[in-house]
Amino acid sequence: MTAASPAPPPAPPPGPRAPAPRIPAGRLTLEGVSPAAAAGLRAGGGGGFAWLGGAPFEGTREAAGMTAGAYARGVHRPEFGLYVLVRRADGLAVGSMGFHAAPDEDGRTEIGYDLVEAARGRGYATEALRALAGWALARDDVRRLFAVVEHANAPSRAVLERAGFVRVGEGEGEYAYELRGRPHLT
Repeated sequence: MTAASPAPPPAPPPGPRAPAPRIPAGRLTLEGVSPAAAAGLRAGGGGGFAWLGGAPFEGTREAAGMTAGAYARGVHRPEFGLYVLVRRADGLAVGSMGFHAAPDEDGRTEIGYDLVEAARGRGYATEALRALAGWALARDDVRRLFAVVEHANAPSRAVLERAGFVRVGEGEGEYAYELRGRPHLT
């Protein structure tokens, strides 16, 4: 009589391949948000971060919902998710920045960001955008970053322009901006 072979170990649950990187950005660190933290942010919590002013801005909660949704659909790539902007001086979160999705086959991905009101006007968004854009465009799979901003949002347009984005189009109430990398490839 032959002994039965032991059953193979169960397959690991689907999930991210690697944690999102931590990206230094001047006075900030961009901290990758896990799917669990994203779900907590979307549900109204702090996502494990202490926030300047007590809570994130609504855009962070919407972006967290996008990250949680990507995870639920099995397409979450941590490096192309949401990052919380954490001040190095005191460890407080002052906003978020991230990608709407992983880059497409042409190497294009959209980026978005927001800050809590108490952190605006201090250069944090520009520092973070320059760092995240530099990180992304140094990769082989990213050639163009895209952003959309409302006509009335002059501060956000200024952040994009200071980070090197150029206006490439206009729609109903919005401007489209783009930043290209590795010009020999685009």
